[in-house]
Amino acid sequence: MTRFTIKVPASTANLGPGFDSAGMALTRYLTLHLEEHDEWMFEHHSVHLPEVNDAKEHFIYQIAKKTAEHFGASLPAAHVVVESEIPLARGLGSSSSAIIAGIEIANQLCKLHLSKMDKLYFAAAIEGHPDNVAPTVLGGLVIASQSSNEEINYFQKKDDNLDFIVYIPSTELKTEASREVLPEQYSRQKATSASAIANVMFASLIAGDYELAGEMMEKDLYHEPYRASLIPNYEKIRHEAKKRGAYGTVISGAGPTMLSLAPKGKGAEIAAALQDLLPNYSVDVLEMDLHGVQVEEK
Repeated sequence: MTRFTIKVPASTANLGPGFDSAGMALTRYLTLHLEEHDEWMFEHHSVHLPEVNDAKEHFIYQIAKKTAEHFGASLPAAHVVVESEIPLARGLGSSSSAIIAGIEIANQLCKLHLSKMDKLYFAAAIEGHPDNVAPTVLGGLVIASQSSNEEINYFQKKDDNLDFIVYIPSTELKTEASREVLPEQYSRQKATSASAIANVMFASLIAGDYELAGEMMEKDLYHEPYRASLIPNYEKIRHEAKKRGAYGTVISGAGPTMLSLAPKGKGAEIAAALQDLLPNYSVDVLEMDLHGVQVEEK
């Protein structure tokens, strides 16, 4: 009987001015334990996941079925135990992790032998853009572009020299609501300024100049000025984290979680101080996941 475990990292996107183009895998995980079965069954073992009603209405099953059909295969049934450290609708890529999990289920059960690029292209087609799914597949920091003909190009950096602090509120914020506050168009002057900020941020991140990268992250013009009012304690978190040594703090994805870049080894101190100031939050120190989705056969 086929048995295996799929481990998919959480992700953060945008990183300030990297709007819809930059993402990073983080060390919180969606983990699925599977074995072939005579019918589909899902068990949820996480406070972050709702109860399961109908297995075939499950989002991960639907992605797995769509993947199998797309690649001309028939999807066998399985019993799936799902564990998750990734809260829903918080800006940590829960939907992208679920998409990659579904694709990988089909890849394993149907023996599709998909490459990383196969998974990335299909996931981006489902998600609409590659910013979260790319690091979830590949690991690390990924800066990606998708052209009008759907070709994806990306740059990847793997870096274990940083701590990442996440400030997760108890409230959800749907991506749709967060996108509604964004302008339909930007003036040429604003677009040029925003692009320049993003260019300097990415160059400094790649070069390892984290102080400059943090400064540029907090100068975003693409989305943060419009979303700030939707994010609880936005200015407070940025100010208090910077005061305690963080390089910079941004909205994680569409929010409401925020994320700070901090010197390696400094994260725990900053997180402890901010947790005291934000008793209704979950403040945690993470690292960059360097591997992306992983499969372990049993």
